[in-house]
Parts: sequence; C-alpha cells; structure tokens
Amino acid sequence: MLAYVGWVILGLVVLIVFWFVGLYNGLVRTKNIAKEAWAQIDVQLKRRHDLIPNLVETAKGYMKHEKETLEAVIKARQTAVNVTVDPNAGPAQVAQAEGALGQVMKQFMMLTENYPDLKANENMLALQEELTGTENRIAFSRQHYNDAVRVYNTKRESIPTNIVAGFGDFPAMEFFEIEDERERQAPSVKF
Repeated sequence: MLAYVGWVILGLVVLIVFWFVGLYNGLVRTKNIAKEAWAQIDVQLKRRHDLIPNLVETAKGYMKHEKETLEAVIKARQTAVNVTVDPNAGPAQVAQAEGALGQVMKQFMMLTENYPDLKANENMLALQEELTGTENRIAFSRQHYNDAVRVYNTKRESIPTNIVAGFGDFPAMEFFEIEDERERQAPSVKF
C-alpha cells in the first residue's frame, strides 16, 4: 500500500512538472511571437525611412523655395531612424518619433500639390505609390504586433500562468499606440 501511495505522489509530481513546463513554454512562444511582430514593424519602418530621402531628392529640384519643409522632413526622418535603431527604445518612443515623421510627411505631401511638374514626375509618382504601400504595411504590422502583445499579456496575467511567469523573464509588453489623434491618420498621397 505504501508503494502504491509513493507511485501516486511521484505521478502527481511528474504531471505538475510537465504542466509547469507546458505553461512556461507557452509563455516563451507568445513572447517570441510578439518580438517577431515588433521586428516586422521595424522592417517596415526601415523601408519607410529608406524611401523618404529619395522623395526629398526628387522634390528638391522643383521645391527650391520649400527648404524649411525639406529640412524638417530630413530631421524628422533622422530622429525616427535613431529611435528605431536604439535597442532600449520601446513602442512608445518609436510611436512618438514615427508620429512626428508622419506629420512632417503630411505637410511635405501637401506641398507637392503646389508643383504640377513634380506631381507629374514619374519618379515621384513611383515613390509616392511605394510610400503608400509601405504605410499600409506599417499599419498591418502594428495591428499584428498589438494582437501578439495582447495574447502574450493576457497569458502572462492569467491564472495559473501568472505564477509560472514569476519564475522567468516575462515582463509586460507595451502596445504600439499613437498618442496624438492627428498622428493616427496615414499621410494622404494625392495625385
């Protein structure tokens, strides 16, 4: 009888260990999915950052009197690039820098409306189309990231996984949110 009780206790311990490992691995999996989603945002932001200098260069010849706007675009882009490559920057800092860049890009795109030759330039049209596609990819990537963060944070905070989360490195993750209501809109590109 004593041997039977020993086997039952051993079986329960083994089940608890497997259960713990399963919960822990689930947290690791969802955390890595959220990190991957962040990496996708990073890829799309880099794509946007790479397009902007080409737009500015194309527009420079036409927009000689808009030097301040062109300089503001370059400065906002550089700030966004610096924040994006900073390993300590979280979604809030990146969202703020990207929001500022988005505002400057809106002004830039509105100014291009005043230059019919620039609007008709094939290179400018192709770059604007590419930027529009990139903005759509960024929006999709943000949504995917926020979905992954929601799943991870929910799992991390739910009983009994929250107990297991205490044994590992599972901090809460930030959503990629834009604070300023004006920044929520993608730059409008009109032809």
